[in-house]
Amino acid sequence: MGIKEDVYYEGGPHRGDLIVNLLLGLTVICLPLTIGAVVRSLWLRYRITSRRISITSGWQGNERADVIYPEIAKVVCVPRGWGAWGDMVLTLKDGSRLELRSVPNFRDLFDYINERIGSNTAKVASGAK
Repeated sequence: MGIKEDVYYEGGPHRGDLIVNLLLGLTVICLPLTIGAVVRSLWLRYRITSRRISITSGWQGNERADVIYPEIAKVVCVPRGWGAWGDMVLTLKDGSRLELRSVPNFRDLFDYINERIGSNTAKVASGAK
């Protein structure tokens, strides 16, 4: 029997990101940003549990990345959308980075992730509080 895995957050990017980018899409200059926001809202999904962080992304959700908390060296978050959502970057111990874009409740998720990565790792909040 395996260890129980409790889901803390499961869902996609914040809807406000899509709404803002759709409004910006009314200008031809911001059309690439609008297309990116639509693709994110359709196929990007986050699942943050007590054991791991899973990101499903790519065209039609074909790519998946899983990270367990001991692999994370540093977490950085930046508020966007007037603080309603934010972006997070997880720097792994091997130097690679994993980006979570337009995360709703990013402050709570930032705290939750930091609780699980332990006190031996660096934690950075860029304007998160």
